[in-house]
Amino acid sequence: MGFVFQLQGFLHYSFAPSQYYLLAMADEEPVDQKRYLEEACKPKCVKPLLEYQACVKRIQGDESGHKHCTGQYFDYWSCIDKCVAPKLFTKLK
Repeated sequence: MGFVFQLQGFLHYSFAPSQYYLLAMADEEPVDQKRYLEEACKPKCVKPLLEYQACVKRIQGDESGHKHCTGQYFDYWSCIDKCVAPKLFTKLK
């Protein structure tokens, strides 16, 4: 089970529970654990995501370029960062 969403003007992100902690074999490049921890934390930050998506929908017709959703975007990623930070630092060598 997973979900996919798109942030306006940014990349697609998806959540796949089986990808939480992929580790590299000894002869391969190490895998960035932060990306997988971010995916695991996204379901905990649904409220800021919905606020961001509502803002994007609200300003879709703005031709002036004066309206933006930067605050909501940063609120969403701040939520994810707060969730990831304690888990990530335990994985650093």
